[in-house]
Amino acid sequence: MNSSPVAASTGKATPRSRILIVDDDPVVSGMLGVTLGAAGYEIVEMNSGEETLSWIARSKAEALPDIVFLDIEMGEGVDGFEVCRRLKANPAARHIPVIFLTARSEMAYETMGFTVGAVDYITKPIAPAVVHARVRTHLALKAAADFLKDRNIYLQQEVERRTEEARRRLEELRISQEVTMVALASLAETRDNETGNHIMRTQHYMLALAKHLRGHARFRDTLDEETIDRLFKAAPLHDIGKVGIPDRILLKPDRLDAGEFEIMKTHTTLGRDAIETALRRVGVRVPLLETAKEIAFSHQEKWDGSGYPEGLAGETIPLAARLMAVADVYDALISRRVYKQAMPHARAVQIIAEGRGTHFDPDIADAFDALQAEFQTIAARFADREEHLAVLEARAQRAAVE
Repeated sequence: MNSSPVAASTGKATPRSRILIVDDDPVVSGMLGVTLGAAGYEIVEMNSGEETLSWIARSKAEALPDIVFLDIEMGEGVDGFEVCRRLKANPAARHIPVIFLTARSEMAYETMGFTVGAVDYITKPIAPAVVHARVRTHLALKAAADFLKDRNIYLQQEVERRTEEARRRLEELRISQEVTMVALASLAETRDNETGNHIMRTQHYMLALAKHLRGHARFRDTLDEETIDRLFKAAPLHDIGKVGIPDRILLKPDRLDAGEFEIMKTHTTLGRDAIETALRRVGVRVPLLETAKEIAFSHQEKWDGSGYPEGLAGETIPLAARLMAVADVYDALISRRVYKQAMPHARAVQIIAEGRGTHFDPDIADAFDALQAEFQTIAARFADREEHLAVLEARAQRAAVE
């Protein structure tokens, strides 16, 4: 219940200020009730601690009192100290100010009263002017406390609301980023002689390798959960640069000649430049796109420095690109294309093993070897459909004629 303090100018209470008087002496409770009732307070009288606790327990918040005057010694049953303890232990009532009434003036009694949670202490016989002053003070303090409590609840709710709104917007942005990444990658694949399932297979190969290597001494400081998630989401853009390769080369069903291969190699630079352009237009750092740029630009580099476009070697090649090198080569080997048949898994494994330390990071090649069964499962899960391959073959044949 929100209470209102006594109006400062009149000394009167607002109608919502309710005072509970608990005293087994009807003369005292009656006198106090008349005194406070005349000032405009709503008065509730009870003559025992048990009755008080029972009433408080079953009352709704709006029916609770704003102040409790509580006699300490009430004959049989629980005394005022125990009633106060139980009130303060009740979350619904602990905020209600308790003022003790007693004929005892010993310091020990007063100290005990404050110890159990009372805010004030009035000795009998009661002086009306003192009672009114104490009530005004404690109603004002309670009103201020209630205001702060309500304000804090409001602020907490507002923080929670805005946090949830920010979380929702971030989630929408995350989904938007992922959809955009896959859409762009799919656009590149529609011009390539590979299939959309190649995207999903290489994504999951990368994920399997990264999870396996996060316990390795060389990689444990780099491959945390956030980085692994970013690798998985960035992987689809590894061949985005192929959008810029002419159809006569991209869709050629035969082996490329030296000149054509030099043009094909530019897909790494085209991919990097496209992502860099996107980053400049966004104007902020986007870690997901930064990782995608590393993969697009450097996944054709080789561990011994014989790759392209820059001839990087060893750990100068970004880790994301080294992981993609294994994933991409394995998938290219086991997949059927318009210019070649699919290679058996065992032969693909042998080729990657032969490239350990030359084409591939040795530890990543070892991780692949340990994950052969999982790679086969991923390949089967996202296998190309025959009808889709037939469409790609027909398109490549048309491109060759043109």
